[in-house]
Amino acid sequence: MNILLLGKNGQVGWELQRSLAPLGSLLALDSKSSDYCGDLSDLDGLAETVQRFAPDVIVNAAAYTAVDKAESETDLAFRVNAEAVAVLAREAKQLGSLLVHYSTDYVFAGDGERPWCETDAVAPLNQYGASKLAGERAIQASGCLHLILRTSWVYAARGNNFAKTMLRLARERDSLSVIADQFGAPTGAELLADVSAHLIRSTLKQPQLGGLYHLAASGETNWHAYARFVLERAAAEGVDLKVRGNQVAAIPSSAYPTPAKRPNNSRLDTQKLQKAFALTLPEWQVGVARMLTEILEK
Repeated sequence: MNILLLGKNGQVGWELQRSLAPLGSLLALDSKSSDYCGDLSDLDGLAETVQRFAPDVIVNAAAYTAVDKAESETDLAFRVNAEAVAVLAREAKQLGSLLVHYSTDYVFAGDGERPWCETDAVAPLNQYGASKLAGERAIQASGCLHLILRTSWVYAARGNNFAKTMLRLARERDSLSVIADQFGAPTGAELLADVSAHLIRSTLKQPQLGGLYHLAASGETNWHAYARFVLERAAAEGVDLKVRGNQVAAIPSSAYPTPAKRPNNSRLDTQKLQKAFALTLPEWQVGVARMLTEILEK
């Protein structure tokens, strides 16, 4: 089986290189790859790559993710997150390939307190969310066999993430304020990658499993409580902090304005995925604790 992975050096893409390797022959690309085009802004090059490699599975872990910049770079955001995805879907349909694509809770209005289900109405708050929704719709319209996996609050030990930022600031500053009215579940890139590999194997055997799913760690928290969890774990490991977990101030989103409006409710209902694929998604604390152990040992 030939597998094409796009976005190999992103947080999720890096973990997918590991989890997909046992499934078949893996071609992993990023925007700088030379033999094949992995640049999602090059639509013709992208189509040529798929036609030449003829993968059985296309996994798209590449995306335009600069949420605030997307408000001013709207054309680029839509080119990468929607037009390129439409190209992948068209080529997947032609080849009879499975297309796996990652989307976001940002397709929703972000209000209320109930976790979002796959059947809930969409209403993006910003251009990033609108571009990701357009990508979803392009896949669905193409008729290709697909898995669209909406997730949220993604982190990894590799690269920058919220936990690393909190640890750095708590070492440097005398005080720390974090938003407390945005809720979601921190979801590890390695969890996304491992579940993706399972879903791919299952869907190739049972194509009727293809479709749209929500994939995130279980439970919920807010950014303030997440920061406290991180700093309390770090302190327990002997990390010297100027700001302790119980000293972090809670602030509303309105105190930290950004060019792109953020959702207050990023909760995702994952029951559809867990039932369809007989999986149990772990509580968010499990993955974050593991990630902290890894980064604090460095």
